[in-house]
Amino acid sequence: MTAETPALRRLLYPGGIPLWRDERVLRATGQIISALIVFTLLYVAVTSFLEAAEQRGLSLGFGFLREAAGFPIGESVVPYTPSRSFGYAFYVGILNTIKVAAIGVVLATVLGTFIGLLRLSSNWLVSRLALAYIEAHRNIPLLVLLFIWYKGVLTTRLPGVQESIRWPGPIYLNQRGLYLTWPRLTEQGTPFVVASLTGILLAAIAWVVLRRIRETTGRPTYFGAVSLALLLGLPAIGWLLAGRPLILDTPVLEGFNFRGGVHLTPEFTALLVGLVTYTAAFIAEVVRAGIQSVDRGQVQAAMALGFSNLQVLFLVVIPQALRVIIPPLISQYLNLTKNSSLALFIGYPDLFAIGRIMINQAGRAVPVFAMIMASYLAMSLFTSIILNWYNRRIQFVER
Repeated sequence: MTAETPALRRLLYPGGIPLWRDERVLRATGQIISALIVFTLLYVAVTSFLEAAEQRGLSLGFGFLREAAGFPIGESVVPYTPSRSFGYAFYVGILNTIKVAAIGVVLATVLGTFIGLLRLSSNWLVSRLALAYIEAHRNIPLLVLLFIWYKGVLTTRLPGVQESIRWPGPIYLNQRGLYLTWPRLTEQGTPFVVASLTGILLAAIAWVVLRRIRETTGRPTYFGAVSLALLLGLPAIGWLLAGRPLILDTPVLEGFNFRGGVHLTPEFTALLVGLVTYTAAFIAEVVRAGIQSVDRGQVQAAMALGFSNLQVLFLVVIPQALRVIIPPLISQYLNLTKNSSLALFIGYPDLFAIGRIMINQAGRAVPVFAMIMASYLAMSLFTSIILNWYNRRIQFVER
């Protein structure tokens, strides 16, 4: 059937197209009817749910968040006592989840990229070892890995406090966790912190502005050297002004436990190691596929120009592979964040674990589960927005 052209429409409908034949009117009508159906179904579902909750005596309010929680939390990023409110306890759970997810994303990316590069190695043994690691971790449930690390390694196989394993640093490992030497900010450290933050900000601005000037004018701006000088120079000036802004806080055995440094509990360590090793196996395959998607001619052209193998990898292959790597990498980051909810089974007080305790203490299952879902949704959307923005920045522009 021949499509109606504007000239044919004027010939067929000299007085104008009737509303029942106008495509714009039909599309708008269809959208309105669809929206009415969806909102009607949602209204019926929500009304039925509220009526059922009222009949069963379930309170859907959030006023209980101001009441005292009354339960301890074994590990917290911020100071916490049982006298604090339910809302504050939930806030502690969010921070604990963000802590393990943020550190896990960084470590999983580094480990996964390294294993992905080993998977592409020309050395048969190295490549097969990387493949064995990938296949083993991809085909074992994460919960099993967490129990192996927690029950099989960190709480049963490690020595007691008095016989702690000592590594350079010093670093101590025992059944109570990992004790690390860590830098602490002194009272005179404010100029160093201000100078460091200023250096990071100015270095980022210089990188963007000077690079854009070079791309538009063609003049050399040395944006890399200028940014590096700001990034390192300003903190160095702040260090000199502060005198001694940082000290190394070393763990020392006092009585039956260590004091000082940073203490990573067995629960946090098992969760972090399990999430990192598990997610790194998937990231390794993403990296391998992204690198192999780069046309072989690009590599041959770079080699013909005299580039070394590392220059070819970091200047030619990886920048192009990122366009393929970033989209599936977003999913792996979201999976790591959501998989942290398995901390409930090894005793780490993450968002979901603290939410379960709040339900038992306050008896408000519906509001707490709504808060848990909203929190995970917010973290996932924030991660997606940041990485999708970066992905759009590095995509090829069709002309």
